[in-house]
Amino acid sequence: MRPPQNTATTPARSWFVRGPLVGAAAIVFAVSVAIENAALAATGAPAFGAPIEDVLAYYAANRDSVAIASGQVALNLPLLLVFVTALHGLVERRGGAGADWSRLAVAAGATLAAIFVLVNVLQIGLALAAGGLTEPTPAFELVWQVHAAAFALSLPTLGTTFIGVALATHASGLTPAWQRLLGLMGGCLLLAAGLGNLAIADGSALIFVGLLGFVAWLVWLLAVGVRLVRS
Repeated sequence: MRPPQNTATTPARSWFVRGPLVGAAAIVFAVSVAIENAALAATGAPAFGAPIEDVLAYYAANRDSVAIASGQVALNLPLLLVFVTALHGLVERRGGAGADWSRLAVAAGATLAAIFVLVNVLQIGLALAAGGLTEPTPAFELVWQVHAAAFALSLPTLGTTFIGVALATHASGLTPAWQRLLGLMGGCLLLAAGLGNLAIADGSALIFVGLLGFVAWLVWLLAVGVRLVRS
């Protein structure tokens, strides 16, 4: 027989795992991620298959936009970790149904945060290097390729995180069935895109499959965030 779970919490942990806090973290995280991507999209960030000369020209001319996006990443990382960790605590506090899925989400979320650090470090390196180059070098091109590869491998990790939180929140009664379905669909799209990570890093249109899953992730975060804030 499975031993009963210890649901006792300290006052600090009780505050940390409250639904409104988890919901607020989800909303702020979704908005911050949207700002990060908008800062790059508005300046015409190059696709991974773009000529390396275009990549150099972009980073040389748009250092401020990269700085804004990098600053948002510095905010996104703790928000992501707070969200998945506090959500796991909330699931356990509600009896533990779905706790295995929330543990998966915590592990995948921590891995995702590490990959995001790598993606962002390489992007900062590109912006710094571009200011002192008049033409692309082999080292600059290599950094761009590793940046693209790291981004492509972030997609299945995000998909795993998405599926974990969607199943955990539904199993614990925090979300309705349609949000679980959205999580499964979006997560599977991200996992499917991740299977073609080499093609995506080389500029394949397969990235748009992952983009659909990414949009579903933002919609899910906002919907769940609002629901938990109102709880």
